[in-house]
Amino acid sequence: MNAQRQSEENTLQSTQIKKLKPKKEGVPSTKVGVALIIPGALALAYAILKNSNTLAFIGLSLTFWGVLFFFIKPSRYVASSMLASTALSEYFTTDRILRDLKINGKAYYIPPYPKDVYLPQHLKGLKESVVFISSSTSGMPSIEELAKSKFLLENPNGVCVSPPGLGLLEQLEKELKRDITKIQLNELFEILPPLITENLQLAKEVEIKQEDSQIYLKITGSPYWALYAVEELKSIHFLGCPLASAIACAIAKASGKTVTVQKDNIAPLGQTVEVWYQLVEA
Repeated sequence: MNAQRQSEENTLQSTQIKKLKPKKEGVPSTKVGVALIIPGALALAYAILKNSNTLAFIGLSLTFWGVLFFFIKPSRYVASSMLASTALSEYFTTDRILRDLKINGKAYYIPPYPKDVYLPQHLKGLKESVVFISSSTSGMPSIEELAKSKFLLENPNGVCVSPPGLGLLEQLEKELKRDITKIQLNELFEILPPLITENLQLAKEVEIKQEDSQIYLKITGSPYWALYAVEELKSIHFLGCPLASAIACAIAKASGKTVTVQKDNIAPLGQTVEVWYQLVEA
């Protein structure tokens, strides 16, 4: 068991490490500020002594930029392999729960109600993004059951868990500065790829397209690809990696329909993940 776990850790560590914002570690801004202010101050002092307009202009410029650098906060960066490593324990825990409870059905991403919609106190749980994992293929729980915010459900049997991509979903909405429930699906599919690749830099390429009730997602160069390389994980294939999960949540919110992960395909070349979602009528 220890040898297998060590092998999994080695798989994650061997994944190519990318840097997120900025891509290269730079010199701290405070050091740059000091390096500019000192010669700037000396140039100003020498300009006063020599009555030199040129030195005064140079000194003022250097001092100005030096002070400016003190107000620039350095960007933080994270090794991409750490993103996959921190998510690994969540999937192992989910696998253990499902195995102990003998749950082997489908996972359903439940669309939450918009935040600005009034709901009675006993239905407040419907505003949460959850995934229902059924113990069989016997269907969906009622609204009343979902509103109770319970972990174990009895009719039908299954569990309700938080989506592994919930944190990323919240970050996407922060970047958008909009509630995704107010966005149409076709618009969502246009704005998500650049948001993920350029703003958050969580993948090199993202492609999303819809055909009837099926939605196709292709992610290339994501750090979460390493999770699919862990053979022991089962829940990754019906919940999706954190990025695929966040996109499933976004689709559910925008469409108002339940979303399931039908299948996935992993291509080591280019670290590509393909996911097929299915929209399910409530």
